Amino acid sequence: MRVLLLVGIIGLSVFIYSIREDAARLAAYGYPGIFLLSFLAYATVLLPAPGLLIVFAMGSILNPVGVALAAGAGATLGEFSGYLAGFTGRAVIERSAKYERLSGWMKKNGPLTILVLSAIPNPVFDIAGMTAGVLKMPVPRFLLWCWIGETIKMLVLAYGGASSLRFLL
Repeated sequence: MRVLLLVGIIGLSVFIYSIREDAARLAAYGYPGIFLLSFLAYATVLLPAPGLLIVFAMGSILNPVGVALAAGAGATLGEFSGYLAGFTGRAVIERSAKYERLSGWMKKNGPLTILVLSAIPNPVFDIAGMTAGVLKMPVPRFLLWCWIGETIKMLVLAYGGASSLRFLL
């Protein structure tokens, strides 16, 4: 079962990466489009997707708080794929040097580690999500702290987009 889940996550990541050029069209659907775009952008494991730029741009068009809430919720659900990859691919992630460092942080203060790493744009969060999965952090705890961090990040980006529009006008 774990192998099937891991293969499914890898397949989803490759598919989402392949459709990244069409992602901007989803933003035209307002908050549900932003939610879906964020979900797709963050469901990729270790592959880049263009979610943050859309949040920045949509913050200048729609209510930044609404954009942040929709994008934060979508990103959180997307990040769950990293958690599942860690849960299912334990042997792969445990050989990583970054895993060793994150594992120590997660064991000492898992929620704070998830909050801080999800609140800043960085490629390390995929490994943090996988580490949470390997360590079997309770799913509700992972999702809560990830959602808070992702929403903070999206709020900063959305307000940055809204402010840039006012600056240009």
